Amino acid sequence: MSNEKSIKFLLVAGYPDSLLNFRGQLIDRLVAAGLTVHVAAPDLREGKIRSLLEAKGAVVHNLPLQRVGLNPAKDSISLMRLWRMMRSIDPDYFLGYTIKPVIYGSLAAFAARISHRYALITGLGYAFTGTEKKGVRRFIRSLVQHLYAVALKRAHKVFFQNPDDQALFRALKILKPGVVSRVVNGSGVDVGSFAVVPFPSAPIRFLLIARLLGDKGVREYVEAARQIRVFNSSVRFHLVGWIDENPDSVTQQELDNWIDEGVVEFDGKLSDVRPALAKCSVYVLPSYREGTPRTVLEAMAMGRPVITTDAPGCRETVIDGDNGFLVPVKSVDGLVEAMEKFISQPDLIEQMGKRSRVIAEEKYDVHKVNAFMLKEMGIQ
Repeated sequence: MSNEKSIKFLLVAGYPDSLLNFRGQLIDRLVAAGLTVHVAAPDLREGKIRSLLEAKGAVVHNLPLQRVGLNPAKDSISLMRLWRMMRSIDPDYFLGYTIKPVIYGSLAAFAARISHRYALITGLGYAFTGTEKKGVRRFIRSLVQHLYAVALKRAHKVFFQNPDDQALFRALKILKPGVVSRVVNGSGVDVGSFAVVPFPSAPIRFLLIARLLGDKGVREYVEAARQIRVFNSSVRFHLVGWIDENPDSVTQQELDNWIDEGVVEFDGKLSDVRPALAKCSVYVLPSYREGTPRTVLEAMAMGRPVITTDAPGCRETVIDGDNGFLVPVKSVDGLVEAMEKFISQPDLIEQMGKRSRVIAEEKYDVHKVNAFMLKEMGIQ
């Protein structure tokens, strides 16, 4: 596609770092195709992320958007500012991902008369998986579903990262019959950058990388580690991540207690997770639900076997008994059983790790994922 018509593409995100970590190659592909790429997210006034995005050739916009919580007054202001930004940019294409950029971005894009409007559902988030009291959760879920339905009705096409989320949106009538939808294989992974590395020497090391949220299965992981270490004190359990402002977040006191107890080795938030993955034997993600978990794809690309849940988004990444094991959601016993298989049969680690790499190359290569999305958006 040439740039003779000054075709402009606007990408709106809820997290600034996700524009680099999850959409960096997509931005590169769009720029290479001759489009003028605009990106917008909160906290992009200045700093390293903004500079790196600009170095890619993107035009960067700071977006005043509160990414969590529902505040009608603040969200209404954000919607108006989104509309004004879009009117100023006048893009030909809009793509939003994460809850608020999808909802408010789609509404603003419709009001701004953007001719090609797309939404990417990367996961259902706290409104669908949280653990607050039922009445509160039911109200939040109902409100979010209504907002989704109103917004997605204005989209020309909606991308999902797993078929379960797509089916749920159809069943709940969030996605109306006339709205076209497609399933894409997650955000993909750069199989060149995430190359296979040798396994560490003994002892066996398990690793979980996640925001420290309840619905990521962090507490189940820690409890499984605690039970394993009673009889296998040499086995190590690593945890990478950070405490989030989400209401479902692990508390600082909980984290401090785990560290003091010595049940996990906490490495904090890492800008590059490859060294952590290189030091692990088996990757674990006991999440309650995902779009498609990027950390699992990165672990697979580096040749690591995976233990994850038989949950939407997670189950697509693992063929049970082939490149890892699937366990029931919220099941500490299931995690312990899967971990003990690797401990008692260490040859499985290398065997299943090789299969993970093959699946990553064949199914989740980011270049294949992006090519599919661009084709579906009519950008060749």
